[in-house]
Amino acid sequence: METENTIIEYKSIRKVTSGDAGFKELAVTAVCLANTQGGKIIIGVEDKNHKPPPDQVISTDIMNKTVTRLRSLCFNVGLFLNEPERHCNGGEYFSITIQPTLKSLATTSDGKVFIRIGDQCQPARGEDILRIAAEKDAFQWELQPRNINVSEVDLRNFAEEIRSSDRVKEFVKEMSDIEIAEHYNLVYKGNLTNLGALWLGNPAHRSRLVYPLTIQYIVYDELEKKVRKEDWNDYTKNPKDLILDIEKKAIELTYFDEFPDGLFRKKIRHFDARLVRELLINAIAHKSYTISGDIFIKVFPGRLEISNPGGLPLGITKENILQSVSRRNPHLIRVLSDLKLMEGEGSGYDLIYEITGRDAKPFPEIFTDFNTTSVIQYSKVLDEEALLIMDFIAKNYPLSQKELIVLGIVVRHKKILSTQLTKELQLSDDDRMRSYVDRLLEQSILISRGIKKGTEYLINPKLIASAKINVKPSLKTIEPHRLKALIIEDLISYPESKSSEIQKRIAGLPIEEIRKTLLIMEREGSVVSHGAKKTKTYSVAKKN
Repeated sequence: METENTIIEYKSIRKVTSGDAGFKELAVTAVCLANTQGGKIIIGVEDKNHKPPPDQVISTDIMNKTVTRLRSLCFNVGLFLNEPERHCNGGEYFSITIQPTLKSLATTSDGKVFIRIGDQCQPARGEDILRIAAEKDAFQWELQPRNINVSEVDLRNFAEEIRSSDRVKEFVKEMSDIEIAEHYNLVYKGNLTNLGALWLGNPAHRSRLVYPLTIQYIVYDELEKKVRKEDWNDYTKNPKDLILDIEKKAIELTYFDEFPDGLFRKKIRHFDARLVRELLINAIAHKSYTISGDIFIKVFPGRLEISNPGGLPLGITKENILQSVSRRNPHLIRVLSDLKLMEGEGSGYDLIYEITGRDAKPFPEIFTDFNTTSVIQYSKVLDEEALLIMDFIAKNYPLSQKELIVLGIVVRHKKILSTQLTKELQLSDDDRMRSYVDRLLEQSILISRGIKKGTEYLINPKLIASAKINVKPSLKTIEPHRLKALIIEDLISYPESKSSEIQKRIAGLPIEEIRKTLLIMEREGSVVSHGAKKTKTYSVAKKN
């Protein structure tokens, strides 16, 4: 089982069998999860070992009583009961899913507000309640008016940039300068809004924002000592000018590696320019402007870390970021999008996954809590062969972004189960995956093996052969009948072997693949087993 984190909480069964105090504690947990990203309360599991007692039985009455009592102890909390589950040790437990409250504050029945910070529930302070309200659109920081008259700023540059963008509709381009500023919520009733001060204001205007936009860029050496620092905290630049200046001065982000490409050398940047732009834009666009803190850009040998104040927007987690859309600062995002500084709405991480997939690099790692969101991107190419394959396919086949993301995943795994691919694409079911893989199968870029949940996907070996790429054979893509023959040969030499021993001798294959094949062979009668679980051994079946 997973350890407790921002969205998972374990509770002993005693919380629902020992009286009212336990239920009140559950209500606090439900409220703090609802006020942040939602989550799951798992009941019947002890905190220390994350296991239920082996003899524990969960009755329907206990489950129904828990949900009924919980609903009476917390307000504005959406929750539903899941089916009971059985741990591998035999003990039963159940869980309650808590949905994030998107438009209201969740409270306990006595009116108290709690928030989730890390794996702890804490009472909300005044400033915390303001932040929660901002997340739920009850308070929109961008639209709050400032006592700055529009006559104090120049609207012409912004208006002309909008008129020159091909993302902006004609009726907007025909507006006057002041009408354009009002259309984008930079001006309200003759005064600048917070967003207007951020984008159009002078340094004095921006400095009077409660939490203005400030950025630090820090470079570290191999020993993680600071070797260079740039900062933007003088409020002289709006978000667009900040982005352009950072890209100009962050020379460490432009370094590259060279890889053989026929008679030439292919240059692969440590961090693709579009990826850097998208990560930077995400940090600025989704920063919480109701909380103090700088955006940090940290460059280490081999990785880039960008962190910004505020957790992920409500409803967004690192497990659904590819397939969900939520905007903390929707009006700022519209300006950035219409000025072509960022991808279309909700497509930023799709682009990041496409770029890292094409360059055979790790997908970004996301860490978040109530106060901070950090994204780590590593620069190392995982597999030079995968890079060559992706480059050949991208040059010779017109593919969609979704298809390039799929290929990036399949190529790095060599072979992947449909269930695992669905998980990596953050899809809710296998049916939705068809739009990702059907054309790749039709064009014979991918081939599949097996049926239903046992379906596996891999790059078509014929495509690799036609590409004339020097790719070394891998046991991961070995055909099932060849793997069976290989296991038979191994067991002839080493009878009474455990699956782990076979896996060590047939290097390059995961233990799950060996166990699955042994199970099939045992059913077919080509091998026999002795013992159970950890002591189980296999031998070649004797012919009659």
